[in-house]
Amino acid sequence: MVSLTTSGKKQLDDLVAKIIEEKKIPGFVFGVTSSDEEIYFKTGGYRVLDDPASGPVVPDSIFWLCSQTKLIAHIAVLQLIDLGKLSLDDLVSDYIPELANPVVLDDINVENSGFKPAKTPIRIKHVLNFSSGLFYIPRVGNPTHLSGPYSSKPHNQDNPIGHFLSLIKGDLPGIPLAFEPGESWIYGWGSDIAGFVVEKVTGKSLEQYLQDNVFKPLDINASFYLTPDLKDKLVELCYRRDGNLEPGSKQTEEVVIERDPAKLKLHLGGVGLYSSLQGYLNLLRHLLQIKAGSAQNPILSKKSVDSLFEGALTEAGAKNITWLSSAVDPTVPATPIQWSTGLAVCEADWPGKRKKGSAYWGGWANLSYFIDPTTGVAVVFATQLVPPFDPHVQKYYAELEKTLYLALGN
Repeated sequence: MVSLTTSGKKQLDDLVAKIIEEKKIPGFVFGVTSSDEEIYFKTGGYRVLDDPASGPVVPDSIFWLCSQTKLIAHIAVLQLIDLGKLSLDDLVSDYIPELANPVVLDDINVENSGFKPAKTPIRIKHVLNFSSGLFYIPRVGNPTHLSGPYSSKPHNQDNPIGHFLSLIKGDLPGIPLAFEPGESWIYGWGSDIAGFVVEKVTGKSLEQYLQDNVFKPLDINASFYLTPDLKDKLVELCYRRDGNLEPGSKQTEEVVIERDPAKLKLHLGGVGLYSSLQGYLNLLRHLLQIKAGSAQNPILSKKSVDSLFEGALTEAGAKNITWLSSAVDPTVPATPIQWSTGLAVCEADWPGKRKKGSAYWGGWANLSYFIDPTTGVAVVFATQLVPPFDPHVQKYYAELEKTLYLALGN
């Protein structure tokens, strides 16, 4: 059984206390679970930056998950595959007709780029492993991915999915792609499309589907709707400007998704969920249990969970994401990375840290998580700080992970 040594727990406690005392990052959580139980969970700071009256961050505080939403949307697709209602080779256009005739741009960073019709159709497997060619990087003059389709614009429409896709399409004759589906890897709208497919197949909103099939079974307090009870527990975004922290400002307001539950018409599987990080840790523990064969009432088959830890990219695609190791942890040299049906996968050990075969990802507001089935642990470390890849957050995350592995006993 995985556990913390007494001395190791004290070292983690001391490090967390140091992070709180230094006040270089806002409110945060750091949690660790084995496949059996939560073995460590600490919080620091306040729900609103430097505002004790807002209350401290606590285990059931609510965070905007940002891209940590993606894993959950992909789990929904994998559940439908387990049930025989979808397959990895299904054409996405069978469910989302707007994706029937995409175009491949000559250069995604050039305004009015040339293009040509895509020769290869987009399949379910492509949106799961980000090899569809759907991309976030904007063409010159277009909004970043955290505005436009991820703003309030799609939500007041009679056809929110269609309007969302029209914002991506712009004035092109088809949805733009960076490359032929299946050829490479690029971060993009795939998880949103995955969520739309779930809605088309089940006849339910993604919210209702996830409540019924993920959140309620695993006792997770999560929703696409920032309802009053969730908002009362919400950790607010803050911004780092010139090295200093400041409360949520114009920079954060301009890139926040629609937060009014009454206006929300579109469930964004790429960024849209709010949840406690303790609840998210429940999900990661359940995945560890399924992989180990010890889960009670598993929400996925072992085959589907195994697929989350198995690379699914071409050699060219895998070469495109080697940078994902040092981007997450600058203390780790660039190491081979793959992408599975839902996660980045380590193809080599990170020295003194997560092992080969670990799967991980995070979210825009400096949230991170990983699952290490070899060691038998999963970890969350999260703030609500922008811009992403904050150097102080990265430094503490690296220190926490290294200290954790030194602290583990069996």
